[in-house]
Amino acid sequence: MFDIKFIRDNPESFDESMALRKVVPCAEEILKLDLNRRKAQTEAQELQTRRNELSKIIGGKKSKGEDTSAELKEVSQSKQAQANAEEIAKIALKDLNKALSVLPNLPASDVPIGSTEDDNVEIKSWGQPPNLELDAKEHFELGEALGQMDFELASNMSGARFVTLSGSLAKMERALSSFMLDIHTNENGFKEISVPLLVRDKALYGTGQLPKFEDDLFKTSGELYLIPTAEVPLANLVSNLIVDEQDLPLRYTAMTPCFRSEAGSAGKDTRGMMRQHQFSKVEMVSVTTPESSENEHERMLNCAEEVLKRLELPFRVVKLCLGDLGFSARKTYDIEVWLEGQKRYREISSVSNCGDFQSRRMNSRFRSSDSKSPRYTHTLNGSGIAVGRTMIAIMENYQQVDGSIIIPTALQSYMGGLRVISKDE
Repeated sequence: MFDIKFIRDNPESFDESMALRKVVPCAEEILKLDLNRRKAQTEAQELQTRRNELSKIIGGKKSKGEDTSAELKEVSQSKQAQANAEEIAKIALKDLNKALSVLPNLPASDVPIGSTEDDNVEIKSWGQPPNLELDAKEHFELGEALGQMDFELASNMSGARFVTLSGSLAKMERALSSFMLDIHTNENGFKEISVPLLVRDKALYGTGQLPKFEDDLFKTSGELYLIPTAEVPLANLVSNLIVDEQDLPLRYTAMTPCFRSEAGSAGKDTRGMMRQHQFSKVEMVSVTTPESSENEHERMLNCAEEVLKRLELPFRVVKLCLGDLGFSARKTYDIEVWLEGQKRYREISSVSNCGDFQSRRMNSRFRSSDSKSPRYTHTLNGSGIAVGRTMIAIMENYQQVDGSIIIPTALQSYMGGLRVISKDE
């Protein structure tokens, strides 16, 4: 959501920023809705003020024994007029919020110009692709040959874009989750939270998934939604709260299943685990002050990078261009891991600074010593990281000629000392 005062003071700048995100000029229409709301609110306040004056007049006349019928009639009419004005203001506010709720966040000044992912800008890389001396296979070929990854069995139960893992691959999924959480909680200062997997619409509205992206969500018959990411419940931990500045930053992490309908992705990554309706992910969320959010963004990026470094998986970091930027983000870094089976980099983590966009929707604020009124926090989120895609990267980059998978050294203790996953183990 946006500071309406900013739009009033900078309508042209607002439209220019929206144009960068392919949104038609809308400041004029928004300001009309805002004007209608303010006029109705002013009328209601003026009627209340007049009624207060009338009360004093009536009191004075009664003490003198004078007739008050005219004033009482005006009071009665004033009450109805005020109720009408308040209802108009309420409707106008609803219309204004509806118009604002579907607008994406304003981009940061250093977001690259561009329309598609091809315009994203690489800012750094780490490690070298393994260039294995074999005909590298993709993860689903390896997993099926091991007898530990079954898409057909999952499809019989649940349909397309599901998988069952067994044996050491199932154990690896669990091991990776613990490995990532231990890094973030023991070393990076994040507090682990066990969160609900079902949330109300207001929680999804707060983080920006609703109302614009309802088709991407799974909704239950009880009006609850399955979470598309742990960002939703983690960010909403500060919804409608005012925290002390000295308690910031708040850093949260969680490992959860995530559920996405993948609307609009027909034909994309139809084979394998790259794009599933259900997948596991370790998420990081930070809540901080506007002054420190840029530094926190860089810190969170480093936290996500460290997971891949310890697993010795080569990756690169790109800054997303305007056309590839997510709805709630003002700036995003994507970490793309190398997949030897696909011979290309694929996204494994997005780390975003949302500024005060989500905080205004959630009414998340903080109290500082140098401000009379509470200020909106800044929220940041990032994958720390996607468990399924990490498994894909390990399988494809650590595969051997016989189809077995070497387990990265850093992960072996989490696998009970197992060093290699093979068909016969």
